Parts: sequence; structure tokens; C-alpha cells
Amino acid sequence: MSASDSASFGGDGPAVLITGASSGIGAGSALELDRRGYRVFAGVRSADAAERLRQQASSRLTPVMLDVTDAASIAAAAATVRAAVGDTGLAGLVNNAGIAICGPIEVLPLDQLRRQFEVNVIGQIAVVQAVLPLLRAARGRIINVGSLNGTVSPAFLGPYAASKYAMEALSDSLRMELRRWGIRVAIIEPGPIDTPIWQKSAVVADQITAGVPPEPLALYQDDLDAFRRGVERFSADALPVERVVQAVVHALTAPRPKIRYFITWMVRLSFKGFKMLPDRFRDWLIRRQIGLP
Repeated sequence: MSASDSASFGGDGPAVLITGASSGIGAGSALELDRRGYRVFAGVRSADAAERLRQQASSRLTPVMLDVTDAASIAAAAATVRAAVGDTGLAGLVNNAGIAICGPIEVLPLDQLRRQFEVNVIGQIAVVQAVLPLLRAARGRIINVGSLNGTVSPAFLGPYAASKYAMEALSDSLRMELRRWGIRVAIIEPGPIDTPIWQKSAVVADQITAGVPPEPLALYQDDLDAFRRGVERFSADALPVERVVQAVVHALTAPRPKIRYFITWMVRLSFKGFKMLPDRFRDWLIRRQIGLP
């Protein structure tokens, strides 16, 4: 459904809800869809983020306080969208909220592992459940933001990769379950993208390791140092957010959207052929790419 369909939506344009719209891919998608005439409900977690979006967007864009780990917050956001769109429903949901928990699995506090899945998996499905009646009314679309790590799981990124593997499975199931109502489900597969998520994850990793006894952590120190340098290299070569935003727009507007959007050839190769390699050779390639000894 495109912005040209706005006449059937009361002149306000098709309505879209975006989670994790405070920065990065979510904010970029919210602003681009607003520019194209969509009525955007941008899920944010702070008044400052809401104000930043308001200053850059038209009056069509409505910031909505949305914490995907809080059931009351999700219910309130869904009620806000429902009151605004009425019977016309929701043309799209962009599930973008996400965090990256990094560190050795041996020393990872289990509450951090639970938090990784609460944000990246359970929170996404909770939002889907809350707005599915609105999506059904408009034969809308669900766009989940996945990752290269939905098929490749490097050392020290196990929690994050596991959450993205999970979203691959859930996206496949949703696509088949919702087909009878014309609700299309796509998943975006970015590689390294220039967003704040990895800077935030470095801060979280420091907080986690600060509470870990030094003896087990010391066992991993050389590898962790190499991993940090690898992340810095990938960050330096990261693609602009606009590459992912283009895929989000296509997934929402194309008459026949793709099921998976591979943002780079490296991601396509990983999903299409990487798992065909022998396991030990694949492990060697990943460690070499990151710079682990």
C-alpha cells in the first residue's frame, strides 16, 4: 500500500506503527514514511526522542511512548493508534526495537539473557498481538528487522544472534499463519549499519563485565580485546541507515514485497550459502573475520 492510497484513509495517509523509533533505523524509517505521506506512529521511550522527531517531521507523525517489554505500555500505545485510525486499521507495523547483549556466555548474568529476549523477541510478538486486529482490518503488513546474525553467530554475540535466529523462525510462522487475511510478513536482513546499537552494546558489555568476578573474565580477555577491535572495524565500514530505510519502504509499498530483504551481498551469501560450508571451516572463517586468534 502506498501513500497514493491516502484518499481511502480519510486523507491522512495510510497509518504505520514503528517500534524503536528514537534513533537509527526506526527514526529514519519514521521520517521517510512521514515525508511520503504516511500517518506515522513512532514508538519512543523518552520525551526528548519524541521532541526530536516532532522537530523534523510533519504534523502527521505522532510520537507514542512505547516500551516493548511493558504490557501496559504496549496496551496504551495500541489504544492510541486504535483511537486515531478507527475502522480503517493499520497499514503497517515495523518491528525495529532491539538491543545487543555481548559477552562470554559463561559469565553472562541470566537476567541479561532474559532481557535480550524480552526486547528482541517477546516484545516484538507482544506488539504484533496487540495490533493484529488493526492490521487485519487494513490487510496491512508486518516488517520485522532481523540481522546478519540471524544466520551467523560469532563468539561473544550468542545472546543477540539467538534472538535474531528466533525472529527468523517467528517471521516464517507468522507469514504462513496470517496469509489468509492478506497480511504480508517481511523481514529485513541488514549487515553492519551505522546505528547507535553497537555503541550502546559496548556500554552494556562494560556494565556486565564490571559485575563479573575477575578470574573467569580473565580467561577470555585476549579474545574480548580482539572482538572489540573487530566491532570497531565493522562499525567504521558500516552502511548508512538509508539503505535499510529503502528496504522498509519497499516492503510497505511494493505490490509484491519480498519475504527477505538482504541489504548487502555478504548478508545474501550468509543466508544462501554459508550454512552449506563444513562447520569447522565456517567457525574458522568467522573467527578470522572478527580477528580472534
